[in-house]
Amino acid sequence: MDLVALGNCLASPACIVTQGAAGLIAGFLLFLVAAGLTLIFGVLGFVNFVHGSFYMFGAYFAYTAYILTGSYLAAVLAGMLGVALLGALFETAIARHVYSADVLLQILVCYAFILIFDDLVRIGWGDEFLSMGMPDAFQRAPFFVFGGVVPLFYLVLVGAALAMAVGVGLLMQRTRYGKIVRALAHNPGMVSALGVNTRLVYLSVFSLGALLAGGAGALAAPVRSLTSGMGFSILIESFIVTVIGGMGSIAGALVAALLIGFVRSFGSIGFPLFTEGLIFLIMIAVLLLRPHGLLGKPMREL
Repeated sequence: MDLVALGNCLASPACIVTQGAAGLIAGFLLFLVAAGLTLIFGVLGFVNFVHGSFYMFGAYFAYTAYILTGSYLAAVLAGMLGVALLGALFETAIARHVYSADVLLQILVCYAFILIFDDLVRIGWGDEFLSMGMPDAFQRAPFFVFGGVVPLFYLVLVGAALAMAVGVGLLMQRTRYGKIVRALAHNPGMVSALGVNTRLVYLSVFSLGALLAGGAGALAAPVRSLTSGMGFSILIESFIVTVIGGMGSIAGALVAALLIGFVRSFGSIGFPLFTEGLIFLIMIAVLLLRPHGLLGKPMREL
């Protein structure tokens, strides 16, 4: 524990900007993964433990597309659309058959596919660490704000993640599709009775959740090392975000993800050996004081 170093950082505008930018990036990328996870759980009631693998495949699809095209935009689109398709296949072949099953069975099925997907990555891309590298378009001098360093790529990541977050929010709140999805989460029987093809809506929600995870992986590929199993750590953090923010709450996921991003960034200075512990302590405190999460609703109101 180094509270002196943390205090010095908080007293320095340059340190606040630098660490804040890093926390913002981590928070927004984590939000994209957690938003897909909480969307799937909130609508389908499915504990999608394979969600971290979607993040992993998004990074690998983006890496492959970038090697082939040299375009980061094409890489991100490939990661998003490729994982959306993978999510649709997984939902059709596996997930829909265990929606009504016990949570333990859902987790066991997903865990089996985590191992399968990790092996598929080893077969397809090898077991060594891979790196996309920073795209040429973003190899520019960083910005300096109050003496703090903000790389250009950080701004691109924040902008892209924020655009995706706003897009999902508008889709869920301002469109007929969003109204159907929200109604389906509360009363699927009534929605089905009104003639809505609920199976198709379930498929689209699952694919959208997978797309968000794949998008996060694709966006992060230039600044992350790619390896099989890379999705597990982001999966655990995504579940923490979901618990802190509130099950089924997209806004709660955003608040919780940014909170964790800043705790990880500044905590690495003041508590370098206890950063993970801080995150779990926050989760425990929320569970004790507000079991349904910061912006979630009690189960009786869902």
